Amino acid sequence: MFQPKIPTMPQPSGLVTPPAVVQPTTITPGTPAPAPAAPEPSRPVVQLTPGTAVALVGAGTAVVLVLGTVLVSLLLAVAVTSASVAVCAVVLRSLIASNAKRR
Repeated sequence: MFQPKIPTMPQPSGLVTPPAVVQPTTITPGTPAPAPAAPEPSRPVVQLTPGTAVALVGAGTAVVLVLGTVLVSLLLAVAVTSASVAVCAVVLRSLIASNAKRR
């Protein structure tokens, strides 16, 4: 079940014809295409009204506050974890040292 299966090569089917040779064609220069008169704008122009400006400022402030809260909580999680690991290390060191003094 887990042995690899090697594909077998098919038997030759007879004579193989060589590929046809393609002759290059000559290119005759033509008249160049006329340039467009005036390019059309690809995007519509965005106009900011006072209401949309206030909405953008409010949304930006909300994003900054949420990201700040998440980053501060991650930093606090790292600090609490490192403090607990340090306390465990001190307790283990104390237990090992007191065990060595009893012998």
